[in-house]
Amino acid sequence: MTDSPVSIPAPATGTAGEVFRVFLKLGLTSFGGPIAHLGYFRDELVTRRRWLSDEAYADLVALCQFLPGPASSQVGFALGLRRAGWLGALAAFAAFTLPSALILLVFAMTAASLTGPFWAGALHGLKLVAVAIVAQAVWGMARTLCPDRERATIAVAAVALLAFVPGPPGMIAAILFGALAGIMLGRGTARPMGGLVSMPVSKRAAALALVLFTGLLLLPLLAGQSQTLAVFNSFYRAGALVFGGGHVVLPLLQAEVVQPGWVSEDRFLAGYGAAQAVPGPLFTFAAYLGGALGPAPSGVPGALIALIAVFLPGFLILIGVLPFWDRFRAMPQAQSLMQGANAAVVGILGAALYSPVFTSAVGSMRDLALVLACFVLLMAWKLPPWLVVLIAAFGGAGLALIG
Repeated sequence: MTDSPVSIPAPATGTAGEVFRVFLKLGLTSFGGPIAHLGYFRDELVTRRRWLSDEAYADLVALCQFLPGPASSQVGFALGLRRAGWLGALAAFAAFTLPSALILLVFAMTAASLTGPFWAGALHGLKLVAVAIVAQAVWGMARTLCPDRERATIAVAAVALLAFVPGPPGMIAAILFGALAGIMLGRGTARPMGGLVSMPVSKRAAALALVLFTGLLLLPLLAGQSQTLAVFNSFYRAGALVFGGGHVVLPLLQAEVVQPGWVSEDRFLAGYGAAQAVPGPLFTFAAYLGGALGPAPSGVPGALIALIAVFLPGFLILIGVLPFWDRFRAMPQAQSLMQGANAAVVGILGAALYSPVFTSAVGSMRDLALVLACFVLLMAWKLPPWLVVLIAAFGGAGLALIG
């Protein structure tokens, strides 16, 4: 990202249909997680189509990585907004999200019918590959977000806190602790305001989005009156607390849907493994969970509610911050806060790697061997996640047939 002011022209005019077509192509072909998605976006929209400059794109990516929520989907939403207004933003979201969401919904509604040793083994293989994928995410995030002993200590402290206060309260407390510790460390540095992100969002619309973002966090006061509201609240709260990447949504959603008994641990991990094999944002795992819910709403209505709820907070906070981003990012305290919060997020994901991911999936030395093989394929051989998922599924099926 550049530190020097760069002037850019007003956003180019386009149509929602154009945005939908471009992002549908990306939604069908963007494998590899949020960092890879950002690379696809740059190649398609900055290099090939010239919708915006490299400097503007880098500044937008920095903003979305700073905020809670799914970074690649937030970048796509903002690019659609910049190109074709609010309809363009909705078109970008729908086109980029629907392919993977539909695939995972179909899997959720058909997985129960996949019986017999082969399918049982394949589903177990999906649980095992989730261990390797989360381990890869923890390793990569730790190297990036905990590069010094102070932030490594924050991550370990977050794990210790979750050991005594499990579930959503412990996660919220860990993030708050990390943010406070980051401010106390004061590692952030002032950034000059560059004015790189030009978006058609007024301060009034931004304020309304922030009020709505905060107001929806109060849904627990009403959720007890309706199962539908309870489902919306659970997925909304998970989406509002995701810092540091799509994989962090795993422990948050596990606490929201597995602990109340809405989705079994086995179905949860099998779906998470399957989510690695589809293109598009990892947050579409919510569509699988909404379709697999035990109590109603489930199926298509449950998937739709879960999908909207988990993405909504990230989009609201993005809209709320856009007009104020230049001024806010120049504050060193803001950067210090996020450095500490991101370090705590590494600890949260590390705790999830142990429980429920490892403890619920690995039950034998054969299981461990398959997990390690998947981890090496991801880390050393650099195979794409979707291919490793297929290898794990067939490996699990093979182990089941061998007995």
